[in-house]
Amino acid sequence: MADLKRTALFETHKQLGARMAPFGGWEMPLWYASAREEHLAVRTAAGLFDVSHMGMFDVRGPDACAFLDRVGTNDVSKLAVGRSHYSYMLDEHGNVVDDIMVYRVEPERYIVVVNAANNDKDWAWLHTHVGDFRCALRDLRDPASGADRRVDLALQGPRSLEILQRLILNSQFSILNSLPYTGVMRASLAGHDVFISRTGYTGERIAYEIFVHPDASVALWHALLDAGRDLGLKPCGLAARDSLRTEAGLPLYGHELGGPLNLAPCHIGFDNFVKTGKAADFIGKAAYLEKAARNTSKMIRFRMNEKGVRPSKLGDPVLERRGRVIGTVTSCAQDGEGYLLGMALVEQSAGAEEGSVIYIVALPERIPEPLKPFAPPGSRTLMPDAATVLSRFPPRRG
Repeated sequence: MADLKRTALFETHKQLGARMAPFGGWEMPLWYASAREEHLAVRTAAGLFDVSHMGMFDVRGPDACAFLDRVGTNDVSKLAVGRSHYSYMLDEHGNVVDDIMVYRVEPERYIVVVNAANNDKDWAWLHTHVGDFRCALRDLRDPASGADRRVDLALQGPRSLEILQRLILNSQFSILNSLPYTGVMRASLAGHDVFISRTGYTGERIAYEIFVHPDASVALWHALLDAGRDLGLKPCGLAARDSLRTEAGLPLYGHELGGPLNLAPCHIGFDNFVKTGKAADFIGKAAYLEKAARNTSKMIRFRMNEKGVRPSKLGDPVLERRGRVIGTVTSCAQDGEGYLLGMALVEQSAGAEEGSVIYIVALPERIPEPLKPFAPPGSRTLMPDAATVLSRFPPRRG
């Protein structure tokens, strides 16, 4: 792990007993106590995540809006100051470069959050296309950004607002209380200058991301944990982050976006974030429309019918009841009740509607050669496990 990057909270995670693991080029906490315990904490109380490995860019200037409308699929011209939205960057072939969050923090200033593993690629992509647009790009994790540097901490779950209320200035209390979903505000939190956005990656509606200077991230982390300890707040790792987003039906780049299946928003039920009718043409629009017109697949969520079955993974086959392969698993994780829950890309014509039963074959990491469907007596062969198709997204919480 010598070449892995570390956030400012690395030593703090070790002191808390975190199991560390590589992710996107960073050494990050996988879990502290257990992934299931942390998953349940977010659903019932609150969880605090170190997501300061995520890339954060500052785009400002008179053409910042026009530039972001050119490189992103959502309509930045409709984004009011103090609001944010989810979007995609596509290449000229309509393939996903990355999925991003765009925050309008001032009339001519935006913060763009990108996936950690795509940080360098996205930075180069934006610089390639900035051209004559009158705007400046800055990497907010770069020391050259000085006092404007920012990293992300995520506070998620139904008690999150109460925790923030204990740390925010009295004069900003009412603004925080009325902050709408996707809203963003500048605030003083535990004495630190931050942006607070009501967004997240867990499916919770009472959810916040806090953009703080990296030099203050450790102090703010401890202040948040202290403020929320009696409310059930727990530090959470990447395993719970993955299980929560999978349960919520949210995509992960490399699995439900891009990756070996080369998935785009039209494949996964997120095409409402691709504004093909907006005034500004975005890169890859024509190719994306062709891709969407040819699409014959859809994304489903499923839950295994029994506990204790082998976990499935990206690429494992999905079968209908007669054994015909109708798709492939893209993600799978354990939910708060101990069942495996996941997402899969299946044929639209397969009839995998909510409530129907499908079958998952969890392939071993190394498939035996040859793998015979009818093996000699006493040997072992692979058996599919039954799963039930859920609604594409769970009922809204909060």
